[in-house]
Amino acid sequence: MANRCTYIPQIMLPREGCDLSKWAVIACDQYTSQPEYWAEADRIVGTAPSTLRLTLPEVYLEDADVADRTEQIHETMRRYMADGTLRTLPAGVILTERWSGGTCPRRGIVLAVDLEAYEYTPGSASLIRPTEKTVVERIPPRLKVRQGACMELPHIMILIDDPDRAIIEPLFEQTAAFEKVYDTDLMQGGGHITGWFIPKGTVTDKIEDGLEALCDRDTFNQKYGCTDAQALLPYAVGDGNHSMATAKAYWEEVKKTLSPAEQVDHPARYALVEVVNIHDESLIIEPIHRVVFGVEPDALFAGLAAFYEEQGCKAYTADQVPADGSAHCYPFCAADKRGVFVVENPKWSIPVATMQAGLDAYLAQNSGAKIDYIHGADVVESLGVKPGNVGFILPDIAKNDLFRGVVFDGVLPRKTFSMGEAHEKRYYMEAKTIVR
Repeated sequence: MANRCTYIPQIMLPREGCDLSKWAVIACDQYTSQPEYWAEADRIVGTAPSTLRLTLPEVYLEDADVADRTEQIHETMRRYMADGTLRTLPAGVILTERWSGGTCPRRGIVLAVDLEAYEYTPGSASLIRPTEKTVVERIPPRLKVRQGACMELPHIMILIDDPDRAIIEPLFEQTAAFEKVYDTDLMQGGGHITGWFIPKGTVTDKIEDGLEALCDRDTFNQKYGCTDAQALLPYAVGDGNHSMATAKAYWEEVKKTLSPAEQVDHPARYALVEVVNIHDESLIIEPIHRVVFGVEPDALFAGLAAFYEEQGCKAYTADQVPADGSAHCYPFCAADKRGVFVVENPKWSIPVATMQAGLDAYLAQNSGAKIDYIHGADVVESLGVKPGNVGFILPDIAKNDLFRGVVFDGVLPRKTFSMGEAHEKRYYMEAKTIVR
């Protein structure tokens, strides 16, 4: 059981008869520049029970009344538990299917993970790690919301790399045997979500065994082409990492007040998450391109080449991608030049890490240069050809490269990939107590 990071929780859901289309609200870290979205959510919810009253949309995080909002959230949590708005299910997990406008649904399992197995500091070898760097300055204001709360509502998505689709997907052939606990449209274009309850027992044992098998060292080494020198990574936080980091920070506070025996099963030790297979067809992993502004292209390329040479690589511009497939290559465009920027013998395992390391070094030495992160190749083209700019197209990201990058390079560079539009992010539905 040394590598078992999961825990079968007692999940809370709203009482039967509650309007779930008003109950479920999108993750608080979305639409942070669009207060009108949250005003509309408030109008839709009205006085109905809703997770809108249990969370603090981050659009309001800097407002003067944030302390009053936080106290109101804590009070509403206590009231929902006392008056029966929330009911507690027996120990178990929820199988969830979310349609959000694509050709296939996202499928996942809502369960709890052990925060003792999660660490976000660079260089961590924990079994649960973030995919991208955690900005520690973002934790304290979120921690204030969690302090004094009696429950958590998760928007965390944990990714697993299960190319055989052996853990989550077969469960959807058995939904007739499970109790359907929610089935509702989601407000403001969120699509539709359905959930089935799986009580703790033989099925959840099999789920946990399948997840634990992701830690098999021989299988792991073969999957990623690594050795025992690389730390196992069965779980990568794909969404909601700062929420996860806040839960960790809160647990570290609580842990100091507990005896070793009390720590074992304290509710704050376990965070409610949705586990999703990165090979789920609904997850579209898109590269995020780069445009550099305020540069002279030849000077930029010379600076990058010098940096990579110091790193034991060889970098140059070419007219086309070289035949040797081992180099990292980036089509580029500038006002009077276009081609491919090539880095041979890269020391980083995935192309985005190679490119970001070079650009970071250049920007640190050239204060007049700026960078932006662009989703569409057409936008890169239109910006890159303007005088003083250079646009770089990043290659597509293979799904298991996301795990490989974390395994070999540590957390991935910021703006490595995009995974879904804002309306596709997790909506709050389930809750779990964090106090005893």
